[in-house]
Order: sequence, then C-alpha cells, then structure tokens
Amino acid sequence: MATLTWQSKLVLLLVMPFAATSMLLDSIVWFGEPQPVAIWTLGLSLLLGLVTWKVRAATPAAAATGFVITACLMFSTISSPYSPWHTALVPTLAVALLAFAATRVGRHKKERLGTAEARRGRSASQVAANLGLAALVAIGPVDSWLLDARWLPLHLTGGQMPQFPLVLAIAALAEAAADTVSSEIGQVMGGKPRMITTLRAAEPGTDGAISLAGTFAGTVAAGVVAGLGTWALRGNGNFFAVSCAGGVFGLLFDSLLGATLEKWGWLNNDAVNFLSTASAAGFAVVVLAFWRW
Repeated sequence: MATLTWQSKLVLLLVMPFAATSMLLDSIVWFGEPQPVAIWTLGLSLLLGLVTWKVRAATPAAAATGFVITACLMFSTISSPYSPWHTALVPTLAVALLAFAATRVGRHKKERLGTAEARRGRSASQVAANLGLAALVAIGPVDSWLLDARWLPLHLTGGQMPQFPLVLAIAALAEAAADTVSSEIGQVMGGKPRMITTLRAAEPGTDGAISLAGTFAGTVAAGVVAGLGTWALRGNGNFFAVSCAGGVFGLLFDSLLGATLEKWGWLNNDAVNFLSTASAAGFAVVVLAFWRW
C-alpha cells in the first residue's frame, strides 16, 4: 500500500488549505469583536491538540492538524448566545475520546494480531481523513452552495442558525467515530468477523470484515456523537436522526470500500476513511431531500 501514499497527501491537500485559511480569516474577524470567541476557540482547540499529542494519541503533525480542523469547526458553528460548548467542539471531542478509548481496548490482543495502532499515535493524514470532510461542508463555498439549495429543508432546529450544512458535518463526525470504534472493538470481541460482501469468515482486522459486536459498538458511537452534536448545535430530533443515520450508513459503506477497492489495492485507508465520511454526509443529503416532514 506504500505506492498509494499519494492518496494520503491528496487528502491533506484537499482539507488543510481550506481549513487553515478559514481558521485564519475567522480569527482575524473575531479578534476584532468584543466577545472572546477567538480566544476560546483557538485556546480550546490548541489544548485538545496538545492533550492528544501528550497521551500519544497523535503525532505532533497530527495534533497540529487536529487543532486547525477543530478551530475551523468551532468557528463555523458559532451561535447566539455564544458558548464554546455550543459549537462543534463537543462532538469533535467525543470523536477523539471514543477513538482513544477504543484503540486501547484489548491492545495486547491487537498487538499479537498485528493490527494495533502505532504507539506514536495517528498521523496527520489520518486526522484529516476522519475530520476533514466535516470541516469542508461547514465552511466556504460549499457552505454557501448548500444554503442556496432551496429544495432542501432547513428546519432542523428552532431556527437559530442555518442547520443543513451542520447536520452533514455531524453525520461525517458520527461516521468517523463509528468506523474507529467498530474496527477496534470488532477485533477483540464478537468472535470471527465476516466479509460484508460474501459473509465468509475472515481474520480480525481484515479490510471489509464486520462483526455483530463491532457493528453494534460503531452504531452506539455514531449515536453518541450525533446526540452530543445535536445538543451542542441546539438541534432537534430530526437533526439527531439524520446525522445518526448518516453515520451508520457511512460505517457500512466504509466496510464495503474495504472489502472491494481497498482490498484490490486501489485505495488506501486514508482515502477510504475520507470517502466514508463523505458518504455519511451524502446519505444525509438524500434523507433530507426525500424525507416528508
């Protein structure tokens, strides 16, 4: 899979210029306002990045990538009255905590299987692949285009802020948590997994292999992130249902890509993760388009 490292670099190139530019511009704007929005956003995002680095959940480059994406997401989800806890910080923090906990469940068994995450933590491309799509749909030209989509319903809250782009972002974050938790828990619980395409038994850690225990754990993780995202962004039941459904769909789509394009050597894991978060957001779009409210 070494020949596919260009895909990891492409994911970084797709995400980081937009996220960094958005963070910089928003910082300039908010530093000129009386509310300490920029201080809270940059401070808490930096703190999260430093903690993930210190506990060896991420490399220094990955921690910096997480700082930029988290700050970008926080700036993109500000509402009135302002509170840093009513931004995307809460669901992003949930993704980080769930991933950290799941990777440490049964670590000795994973090391024997050769599937344990590197002790130095996640790389920058892994962070961008899991969190980057959420940032992209919440900022810039994509956000403007989504808000102009008159054919899509926007009444996902009491109307305090436009919610359509945000429900897509939470769906993507829910998928990121679901994928990591499902994969990590499935390797140590639930017996032999089966390929999603053929239902044949496979070794734990095989791309595209799923288990009932892993899928259930991933679904719960998606629900936790969607629930916290709904609370943080002041959403309603529809917001939760759409974002959670998107996260679960993306989880299954990730396994399908793993059993096909990744197994065939066409995609690496970073590309699969990025496309899976995109599928979660895409599924949410479909649900919103055809849901009869």
